[in-house]
Amino acid sequence: MDVAEHNRRAWNTESNDGCDWSTPVTPDVIERAREGDWGIILTPKQHVPRNWFPETMDDVEILCLASGGGQQVPVLAAAGASVTSFDLSDEQLAKDKMVAQRDDLDIIFERGEMTDLGRFDDASFDVVFHPASNCFVPDVNPVWRECHRVLRPGGSLLSGFMNPAFYMFDHAEASESRVLEVKYPLPYSDLTTLTDSERERMLKIRGTLEFGHTLDDLIGGQLKCGFTITGFYEDYWEDAATLLNAFSPTSMATRAVK
Repeated sequence: MDVAEHNRRAWNTESNDGCDWSTPVTPDVIERAREGDWGIILTPKQHVPRNWFPETMDDVEILCLASGGGQQVPVLAAAGASVTSFDLSDEQLAKDKMVAQRDDLDIIFERGEMTDLGRFDDASFDVVFHPASNCFVPDVNPVWRECHRVLRPGGSLLSGFMNPAFYMFDHAEASESRVLEVKYPLPYSDLTTLTDSERERMLKIRGTLEFGHTLDDLIGGQLKCGFTITGFYEDYWEDAATLLNAFSPTSMATRAVK
């Protein structure tokens, strides 16, 4: 199965349906960002600490990696950064383009896979902003390697990712039974962990192919590339999204410096 092509189509559908990650920000959000009042997320709820970014955003070159949808990308551009939006989904990029045109923002748009940033030269960016989207690739390590390559010395990778424990549970079943039961071993993969019938059911529920990576790959993988992790936090989601939310953070974020 071509994972990237499947997820491109799935995210195009999600974006067209107006999911939470595909609802563009309003003009007043952009106006406040232009005045220096802004905040964005790597995980479902918690704003990224402002000190994870450069003190001034003017002319900071940022690669927004797999973060289309008309939300984070235009806010960073309005805050003064020089932003490139790189996303697999045509429709997610279209949301960024719509906000850019509506609010007169200068943004570069590129479509591609997060594991392959070959079109960008070494040391091209000051910041890579990468929300919790690497659950859509089977192996996260190529993402870290490419991010390290395209960052300038002293540049930072801001990344969000799912808590690996999230993928131990069948969340659709839990929402019906109201019982959390450990079901799947880690690392998790829609392609290898599930039976054919389970995979078919999952795809009907959420559409995307997903993968739960180990902490060894999520955090250790950044360290192996040469990053120094200088910031970390965990985040919750919503009880309606998963019963796990009542017991554990469902995602986390890191700031890693080259």
